[in-house]
Amino acid sequence: MASSPDLICFCGQDWWYHNRAHSDFQLMTRAAGFRKVLLVNSIGMRMPMPGRSPLPFRRIWRKLKSMLRHVRRPLPDRPDYAVMTPLLFPFYGSDSARAFNARLIRAQVERQARRMGMTAPPHLLVTVPTAWDVVKAMPRSSLVYNRTDKHSAFEEADTSLIGALERALLRHSDVVLYSSRAFLESERAMTGGRARFLDHGVDLAHFAARPRTGALTGRGIKSPIVGFFGGLDDYVIDFDLLERLAVERPGYSLVLIGDATLSLDRLRRHSNVHCLGFRPYAEIPALGADFDVAIMPWQDNDWIRSCNPIKLKEYLALGCEVVTTPFPEADHYRDFLHVGGGDEFIARIDAVVRGARAPGDRKALLAHASWDDRTQELLRILDAVAADGAPQREAACAVS
Repeated sequence: MASSPDLICFCGQDWWYHNRAHSDFQLMTRAAGFRKVLLVNSIGMRMPMPGRSPLPFRRIWRKLKSMLRHVRRPLPDRPDYAVMTPLLFPFYGSDSARAFNARLIRAQVERQARRMGMTAPPHLLVTVPTAWDVVKAMPRSSLVYNRTDKHSAFEEADTSLIGALERALLRHSDVVLYSSRAFLESERAMTGGRARFLDHGVDLAHFAARPRTGALTGRGIKSPIVGFFGGLDDYVIDFDLLERLAVERPGYSLVLIGDATLSLDRLRRHSNVHCLGFRPYAEIPALGADFDVAIMPWQDNDWIRSCNPIKLKEYLALGCEVVTTPFPEADHYRDFLHVGGGDEFIARIDAVVRGARAPGDRKALLAHASWDDRTQELLRILDAVAADGAPQREAACAVS
């Protein structure tokens, strides 16, 4: 692998303030054991604005702090892994501003790639659609669109603009990766044989099953504990359903662990709700091991219908019983989940508290589902495209 192309990943998250469980981070840190890897933190899709975006000033401040770090090598055991937050101007509605931003970001990324010794055209892996303006004129061994989310379903963004960028990437990428089989099939007409299913993985050592740790009960939180860890995002979490659960089951402790994109005061006013906020990735397994029930209370929208939550396998690896609202990818895990919406969601939680267990063989499911397995699968896909002579290889001219 040493002579194979290096990787530049235009990430959908920011290394400095998002949870390290995200697939871009998991795949790229492992790929850096075999190649040089430059991870470019998310260049965003919209400017947070009061009245339109939850907590806009916090979002702006944390992105500014990320920009001040610019380029770092955060992992001592991965000297060939660098994280960059490019300087940019977050004006997405103007064609001229977007073109200026693209040139500015491209110059920074290409300069850093040269500093890292990337002499041959790299693989370009794109997760956020606004990166299309940057990558379309970059020489590469392959262009891969990592279609983990349907960004045009994100209501805060300019859905018309983001949809156009998504379609451009779908047309011009050498490979389009999907973590959701339903999402892949919904776009098969645009991708044809270029579509690949790349399932999410799990850090099996980090999330190894363990007895109850006392990380929550030691805080005075009483069982049964119904818990969630991950991003508490306003566009994916059904907060109405969570409040129903808190009100209708006062004897259950509802524990929410993760960064929130909106105020949680409506939940905190209930004495059985415990909002622990962001916790480092290293602490999550010990906290999750204290759950009596792990939940995924999703909204029913295009974003969720196109997703495959990473936490699904993390919950399963920990040994948790998992109750989720319905979404298409859950159909492939029916033997491992308790699925129901509304009243049935709460009834499924009740059943697990009483002792219900999903019948699936978790050991068999997870045997080849590590992030190391997924990284090797990704590298094989990338190198096969490069070996076949990817039509996008040199990008001699910008395409629209």
